[in-house]
Amino acid sequence: MKELAEIFEGRFGEKPKFFAEAPGRLEILGNHTDYNEGIALSAAVSQRTKFAMSPAPGRRCRLVSSLDSVERSIDLDSVERVEEVGSWTAYIRGLICEIRKRGKDIGAFDAAISSDIPLSAGMSSSAALEVSALFAFDKAFGLGFTNTELAKIGQGAENNFVGVKSGLLDQFSSINGKESSLILCDFRVNEVLRTVKVPGNYVIVVINSMVKHTLVESDYNMRRESCSRALDAMRVRHPELKALRDVSPSNLDEWKSEMAFADYMRARHVVMENERVRLAIDALLSGRMDEFGRLLYESHDSSRLFFENSCPELDLLVELSKSVPGCIGARLSGGGFGGISIHFVEKEVAELYASRVAAAFKVATGIDTTPIFCELGSGARCVEA
Repeated sequence: MKELAEIFEGRFGEKPKFFAEAPGRLEILGNHTDYNEGIALSAAVSQRTKFAMSPAPGRRCRLVSSLDSVERSIDLDSVERVEEVGSWTAYIRGLICEIRKRGKDIGAFDAAISSDIPLSAGMSSSAALEVSALFAFDKAFGLGFTNTELAKIGQGAENNFVGVKSGLLDQFSSINGKESSLILCDFRVNEVLRTVKVPGNYVIVVINSMVKHTLVESDYNMRRESCSRALDAMRVRHPELKALRDVSPSNLDEWKSEMAFADYMRARHVVMENERVRLAIDALLSGRMDEFGRLLYESHDSSRLFFENSCPELDLLVELSKSVPGCIGARLSGGGFGGISIHFVEKEVAELYASRVAAAFKVATGIDTTPIFCELGSGARCVEA
């Protein structure tokens, strides 16, 4: 935090009173299951967003990012008015609005932010910003929210202010991450069911397709609507269904004629993703890493064929993983429509593997990409300076 503290002091003339940090996340399995009340395997990573802040007098909040050193401001008396279209401050505005909906409020503050999470890549830099800010607000202004409530506030900012109808996976993972482990999240009860250790001889290599996905502008919201239509079609005869989580693969095929074909394909992806998460837990606990890797490949094929949230660059990265020794499985991670692929690779060959895949990707596409080696990190925290 030393560098961030220096930025804060250089801009605002005093040392910050609170330091918060929140990790990015990787979705391991469970693509688009969260808003369908399903289950997902995810992980917090070592890459993090850091938020240094102090309460301030008046009604104007001042914020500066280490990325561009441009000072931005938020007027607490007109927080719902977007003064800077496309700015990351929209997430902070959204948080303040969601806090107020819950009968609480924050005062003015000064803040400095830094991050080493790639932007618009699928590692949820937005949730890390939200969670780090929320942890700081909660401690500085004595809000007293639970971790689940904080996650829902972050989700609400995205849903209601930014315009992305996302689920809780990103915020939940950033808050509840555990070092060296994957976390199993249940989005019906909004709880972490358990953590699962990853064998130490594997590393997750993240390779960016360099296709920027902006979920507000992508088909993300359309996919969510399609899942909802599929459920509504099945509930005409089966009103006991609460979410796609309640649909088995055999039942979905039986009820296929009751919905539009495109909606069936989206639902099939989600229903099978829940199954893959369950199978992956068993495979990890019993050390069957080849089976775990196979499930990753199946998940990507499902994204490509059924949910149609992949892109040619991501498909190429996954195909390259099959031809370079050392990888047991790969898939897109996150909302899709660009962003990153994750590769589970034997640690001893990880650097060679990453360089070979990046070189082959460059030859095929002309695109430079820098692989990221991700350690599984702990969740968010806030400390008083």
